[in-house]
Amino acid sequence: MTRRELRENTFIMLFHKEFHNTEELKEQLELFIEKKTSISEKDSAYISDRVFDIISKLEEIDADINEASEGWDISRMSKIDLSIMRLAYYEMRFDDDVPMQVAINEAIEIAKLYGGDNSPSFINGVLGKMAKNGKCV
Repeated sequence: MTRRELRENTFIMLFHKEFHNTEELKEQLELFIEKKTSISEKDSAYISDRVFDIISKLEEIDADINEASEGWDISRMSKIDLSIMRLAYYEMRFDDDVPMQVAINEAIEIAKLYGGDNSPSFINGVLGKMAKNGKCV
């Protein structure tokens, strides 16, 4: 899988988190991977590790997203937008292999595919503010 495909599949599983507790998410991930016939063990492990690492840092990630999104509490955000921002912010802050601008651009591309009409600009604004305020270093 390409980096973009890995990122997109990670986003999909993060979105599942909104509807399942962590224990159920493990089973959901297994079912998801079963349906993906062309996924390698390495890619499967990458997605799983990434999803559960993000989940382990959700409290911190959500607090920073909440702070940057003035006037928009995360409880009022689209679950798709929130999942995209969680992934992007994780990459910006915790993944040294992903340049900050790449994480933002990829989040915008995922938002164009899965989000609403205003999702790309909203996500760009929040992530851009977090980058500008030094939250990701």
